[in-house]
Amino acid sequence: MITNTSLEYKGDLYPSKIVSYEHEGDSIFFHTDNKVILKVTILRDSLIRFRFTTKGYFSNDFSYAIDKTQLHGYNFLELTEEETYFQIRTSKVKCKIQKADLRLSIYDLNDFLILEDELGFHWEESYEYGGNIVKMSKSSKDGECFYGLGDKATQMNLKGKRLENFATDQYAFQKEQDPLYKVVPFYIGLNNKQSYGIFFDNTFRTFFDFCQERRNVSSFWAEGGEMNYYFIYGPQMQDVVTTYTDLTGKPELPPLWVLGYHQCKWSYYPESKVKEITSKFRELKIPCDAIYLDIDYMEGFRCFTWSKEYFPDPKRMIAELAEDGFKTVVIIDPGIKIDKEYSVYQEALEKDYFCKRADGPYMKGKVWPGECNFPDYTNPAVREWWAGLFKELISDFGVKGVWNDMNEPAVMEVPNKTFPMDVRHSYDGNPCSHRKAHNIYGTQMARATYHGVKRFAYPKRPFVITRSAYSGAQRYTSSWTGDNVATWEHLWIANIQVQRMSISGMGFTGSDIGGFAEQPTGELYARWIQLGVFHPFCRTHSSGDHGNQEPWAFDEEVINITRKFVSLRYQLLPYLYTMFWQYIEEGIPMLKPLVYYDQEDTQTHYRNDEFIFGNQILVCPILEPNAVGRRMYIPRGEWYNYWTNEFSNGGREVWVDTKFDEIPIFVKAGAIIPKYPVQQYVGELEFDELTLDLYFKNGKEKSFVYEDSQDGYDYKKGRYSFLSLTAIGKEKELIVQLHKEGKFETNYSKYKINLIGLPFKVTEIEIDNEKVAFDEVSFSESHFLIVNKEFSELHIIGE
Repeated sequence: MITNTSLEYKGDLYPSKIVSYEHEGDSIFFHTDNKVILKVTILRDSLIRFRFTTKGYFSNDFSYAIDKTQLHGYNFLELTEEETYFQIRTSKVKCKIQKADLRLSIYDLNDFLILEDELGFHWEESYEYGGNIVKMSKSSKDGECFYGLGDKATQMNLKGKRLENFATDQYAFQKEQDPLYKVVPFYIGLNNKQSYGIFFDNTFRTFFDFCQERRNVSSFWAEGGEMNYYFIYGPQMQDVVTTYTDLTGKPELPPLWVLGYHQCKWSYYPESKVKEITSKFRELKIPCDAIYLDIDYMEGFRCFTWSKEYFPDPKRMIAELAEDGFKTVVIIDPGIKIDKEYSVYQEALEKDYFCKRADGPYMKGKVWPGECNFPDYTNPAVREWWAGLFKELISDFGVKGVWNDMNEPAVMEVPNKTFPMDVRHSYDGNPCSHRKAHNIYGTQMARATYHGVKRFAYPKRPFVITRSAYSGAQRYTSSWTGDNVATWEHLWIANIQVQRMSISGMGFTGSDIGGFAEQPTGELYARWIQLGVFHPFCRTHSSGDHGNQEPWAFDEEVINITRKFVSLRYQLLPYLYTMFWQYIEEGIPMLKPLVYYDQEDTQTHYRNDEFIFGNQILVCPILEPNAVGRRMYIPRGEWYNYWTNEFSNGGREVWVDTKFDEIPIFVKAGAIIPKYPVQQYVGELEFDELTLDLYFKNGKEKSFVYEDSQDGYDYKKGRYSFLSLTAIGKEKELIVQLHKEGKFETNYSKYKINLIGLPFKVTEIEIDNEKVAFDEVSFSESHFLIVNKEFSELHIIGE
């Protein structure tokens, strides 16, 4: 909604009265006497799509964001007509549509008002470009909070902010700077303990105003396209996020090594430097699974080539790195150097695969190779061709992952840092200008890359990472938060960004640990590592212009802290893998801001720093120098300090002492946390024992452990192991119940169960109703026992 500002346009147009309607299956069409049509589609009882046109007809219905493999369906749909409005009722909500002007209001079944239009849908003609600038304004209640919108460098709660979505190469961005690299036009509203979501599926430049301009009005608008948005009802934030994630799609499970630690720099070359880096990791016993090659591995920055000077035999080098447990990941950018001797350029030119300007010539821009043309990834033929280019890298040379950068798309030496807006795109048979295609260009590049890597990595799973993305990109790729800076402020920003991405459907995200631009102090790097190991994607990356940023670039203390926390991540790999499984199976975000975890506690509504890692670990990073502790909020419930095993009741803000080699970490009472032994890389060790840390609770708590062969696709055929572990604590008894699903058999045969916080002295142990001697299960005063993994029920009885 735009009013009383320099952006106001007095020619705003509005729907007039409804003159007819028709009901067709899951959709209802409302026609006004000034040719506006509103199409309301009930996808689920809690998921409703609202689509407006001002032309008297709808254009082709096409979206890159929506996961077309998802099946939708509702349980109940009823349309009734009242004197002044129509009412659509599902088994979850009621939607009223005013006959006079198409304004909407949505209620729960108890007539509580969830969301209502203020001015509602309106538009203005775009005489400069053609089409409409489409606008929507909603009334906002006192105390309403807003979350989401993906990659934003601002507070978790967006109340009072105005934000813009236009994928932008924003080198060394600052707090509050907007827009950034990614576009996720999805937000969550929370009011009176009820959550709802809005997904504005429009790829033009979009804007969101959360009561900044007017205190009780939220609004969103786009510079073109349709007013096309999805309303998602909770009432829990968990329901909203899961429904949105289902709507826009989920990734497939990555290979387990991808969840390890990665090391990157602009740039590691020549080969001897790469070997020096990887050897140092093994010498210092700091676990690491992936080494990255930035643009200097190429011949003159030409994609899909190798520098003969720096990497004379890449196949041999990659194989030797693999013998030492390192997977090689390489960068690929969209700019294809204009060079008639360069086969990739020749082929794209012959097939007419490059983007063109409105009047015919190819789009030309400068990036790292110099003058380049750019493939139109919105053309399915181009995507298929691009996918095929990965054969040599993946099949022949053994590269394990691909990193797409500069795909906002970024262009150098031009004021707007990207393509001119008149560039034309195929848009999968819906031809358009760059105004519409800009925000999805990076996603379609990542999509094409994903299909190429998947094709040639088979039967292994692919790994792709992208800088730019639009809603739905998570189906193809992971991401990172772009060119950040080695400052304490950016450590704070990274924490917020990854939490927000997680509840915006793009959970597989991390930041450049230590900062890409400038140089961190050892203290800042250590604190960033301590946060980064709790992000789904964990990678140190830096600009070569600002010195070295490997763990050993600092002092011995920082090396030890890095080893300690990266080793902790490797111990927690089964926990992290289980988090990922729940993300792809159920749409549950891997990181949970406190407001997501407990929206009914108003103390969580403005918390930024603390988050839940998975379901049962609370993490609070240290975000200031010279800290010997910090105040933090422990959410409601019962928690144990991870370092001391001290018990705490939540629902309060507390001071937590912390050393330089610690950050505040708490584990939920009743949790059973699975741990592997520390490995230098995934698959290094074979082990016969899975550690389970059990934190006693007087009550019941469920935990889960997902495992499979750690790569490949057998898990899709049921060859996985999914353990449900229930801990039931009583005054003088602890019961552990185990249920297994899936056909996969793990290599280990035993569980080592560490009993933490046990309030009684153990006098008896029973396994599956049979009493066992203490020495049979290695039980001692140190409170651990070792049991065969085949048990169903364990009783620990005390006095």
